[in-house]
Amino acid sequence: MTATLIDGKARAARLREAVSGAVAALKATEALTPGLAVVLVGEDPASKVYVANKARQTEECGMRSFEHRLPEETSEADLLALVERLNADPDVDGILVQMPLPGHIDTDKVVLAIDPAKDVDGLHPQNAGRIVLGKPGLVPCTPQGCVILAKEAMGGDLSGVNAVVLGRSILVGKPVALLLQNENCTVTMVHSRSRDIAALCRSADLLVAAVGRPQMVRGDWVKPGATVIDVGINRVPAPEKGEGKTRLVGDVAFDEAVEVAGAITPVPGGVGPMTIACLLANTVVAACQRRGLAVPAM
Repeated sequence: MTATLIDGKARAARLREAVSGAVAALKATEALTPGLAVVLVGEDPASKVYVANKARQTEECGMRSFEHRLPEETSEADLLALVERLNADPDVDGILVQMPLPGHIDTDKVVLAIDPAKDVDGLHPQNAGRIVLGKPGLVPCTPQGCVILAKEAMGGDLSGVNAVVLGRSILVGKPVALLLQNENCTVTMVHSRSRDIAALCRSADLLVAAVGRPQMVRGDWVKPGATVIDVGINRVPAPEKGEGKTRLVGDVAFDEAVEVAGAITPVPGGVGPMTIACLLANTVVAACQRRGLAVPAM
């Protein structure tokens, strides 16, 4: 068996197209142009590329993009003051502070300072609580993308699916597990203290790997025919490309798992592209919810 590849790039493109349509509808009917503010502190190369992609895709969807690039030495107080100004700005519907932040800034304090109604990253405790309660709200982007891809690969209805989530991080593992429960899956969360991790993974109809360890999930950890969502993005040495070169791999040993699974996300090109697309969708949702408007279909 060779698994079907789950094309995150194509699905993200369709979601961005739907976001563009929703934005056009809001402009026509409500004279509303949603706006997304992204804050970058420091010069982290990966973060700079990511922020630039967010800004470009925001504008391509017809929304306004507000970029705030701050020096590495920016104080916590100054960053919090900027967040408060963005909270009060009526033109800003979504606020995203790019992580990681420099070590002298308390990330939790910054997340708590963001207005939950503008928290398009879905990290504020109020938004996390809405997931627990099964209430609509702003959902973390990467977990949301995982569920969208899983539903598409598995026929749209996840009711009764035996899902295993490998990893219990606040950013991915825990919210993915909650979202899958809200889709009526039977969910097992596997972590470093779990017993016989391989056997637990093998029990999954849907396996979500979000542990941050390169190629941890081997082919014999995968149930034949299972759907595998690989959230990992790990850079490892690639001497075959030349001295000092690297390549990206997931948390799943792809070459092994692809021979066993029924469907699998590649790395790159799987979950990654969905993150920004879901961020754009969240910005539209935030813009509508803040004004008591119906959210256009996306």
